[in-house]
Amino acid sequence: MFRMSHSLPGSPRPGDRPVRPGSMSRPAPQSASEPRPWRLCVAPMIDVTDRHCRYFHRLLSPRARLYTEMITTGALLHGDVGRHLDFDPAEHPVALQLGGSEPDALAQCARLGERWGYDEINLNCGCPSERVQRGAFGACLMAEPHLVADCVRALRDAVSVPVTVKHRLGLDYDESYDFVRDFVGILFEAGCRVFIVHARNAVLKGLSPKDNREKPPLRYADAVRLKQDFPDAAFVLNGGLAEVGTCLEWMERLDGVMLGRAAWHHPDILAELDRRMAPGAAFPDPEAVLDAWVDYVAAQHARGVPMHIMMRGVLGWRTGRPGARQWRRMLSDPALLRAEGPALLRRAWQAVG
Repeated sequence: MFRMSHSLPGSPRPGDRPVRPGSMSRPAPQSASEPRPWRLCVAPMIDVTDRHCRYFHRLLSPRARLYTEMITTGALLHGDVGRHLDFDPAEHPVALQLGGSEPDALAQCARLGERWGYDEINLNCGCPSERVQRGAFGACLMAEPHLVADCVRALRDAVSVPVTVKHRLGLDYDESYDFVRDFVGILFEAGCRVFIVHARNAVLKGLSPKDNREKPPLRYADAVRLKQDFPDAAFVLNGGLAEVGTCLEWMERLDGVMLGRAAWHHPDILAELDRRMAPGAAFPDPEAVLDAWVDYVAAQHARGVPMHIMMRGVLGWRTGRPGARQWRRMLSDPALLRAEGPALLRRAWQAVG
């Protein structure tokens, strides 16, 4: 029976996170010629990719690179660090996405992330929400590439794990390729070698975050041009990817793909992509994944984690199959969640066949 361990021998725990040796020295720029750790990634999504969702995604995909929700520097420096950073060792490889624009604050947070055991520090230069803009970070940072370069240098000075940037292709309605080429070039000079490209513009005024994920046109060709212009960097494609075949195609054309809403609304796509990436490898069947997920939920629920928080990432698991609506309804029902707890998962599974 497939099981995912809740604590691996020798793994650091929340109260005992040692600093990694060598983290005080500046690493060399990451090389895109190394193995392709970014081939399949799950995007940072606010109120979605918390530690519980990431654990579920890991059950489905042993090879995907997982990302936290965006965590602001203020939240880490002035809030409950453990609540924001704790994760299960089974989640590796897992990246910490930071939101901020002050190099010193970002460096402090990156050190915390490395101490907690994260495998990568990612800087958010793609979120267009008005709240994020008021904090002077996210997509609006693309208008200040030299400030972003200072942030990248500070992050790289602070940690030994890879420092990456997630960004858009442009701002508002300017679709000039030169803009993003110059942005990437300045960050490349600062030592960044991994760029996660949401292949559409961010419109800073007049569009909601949801509209910004859908209305600006996708421009995959510009992501390809970036790879051609910066062959020594890795480029991961994000935006509009929802089909297995399309993802596999872009995995070959670029250095990887990052799935957002598709992984949330139809998480089985992660399992299918993982199988295609490793033909012949052994994979757990859905019932084994369910067993492991129920074990995890029971352990977390016993520690006081509310059921509804852990269900957000699994509501789409049955999408496209008979009973999908009933699955979502049962696992979204507060009364059922309170009354049955983790046992509701098995009953819902049996109810939908």
